[in-house]
Amino acid sequence: MKFLLVTLVVAVAIWIWRRNRQEELDAAPPPRPAARPAVKGPQEMVRCVHCGLHLPASDAVSGRHGSYCSDLHRSAAEA
Repeated sequence: MKFLLVTLVVAVAIWIWRRNRQEELDAAPPPRPAARPAVKGPQEMVRCVHCGLHLPASDAVSGRHGSYCSDLHRSAAEA
């Protein structure tokens, strides 16, 4: 009999807790979606004159004969 009474009390407590939790969720404003990072447009790609690697023009190193992927390749090709 005591087991039945304890089970009933626990069941009622869980029911009350869930009902209050649902009311809190209904009252809360919906979460805002996370801001998406801005997508940049396509970038111009250039080819390294020394090794043939393609890379964005903004990352390339300019030289006398064209664009290079690094200072080391520029100095090697122009030496």
